[in-house]
Amino acid sequence: MTGAILYGLSAALTGKVTFTNGAADQSNFDNYTVLRMHQAPSFDITIVPSTEVPSGCGEIGTPPIAPAVANAYFALTGKRVRSLPLLDNLT
Repeated sequence: MTGAILYGLSAALTGKVTFTNGAADQSNFDNYTVLRMHQAPSFDITIVPSTEVPSGCGEIGTPPIAPAVANAYFALTGKRVRSLPLLDNLT
């Protein structure tokens, strides 16, 4: 779960692929920005048992993180951010 959240948070905040002459400039994690351990928030995760679908708990942490961060930013500033990566759009 934490890995999925961190993956989504990295993509939401800084995830950007740029292109030069039709080829991606980023090819691996050495030149694609992801959160490092010292930048990662701490987590307190509770998994509620259920027999409903979807089952498992790993990947479900990725999709809601970008909207959650954008809504938190709106709650703090009153400004909506409507495109990713979020850090490119904060003023």
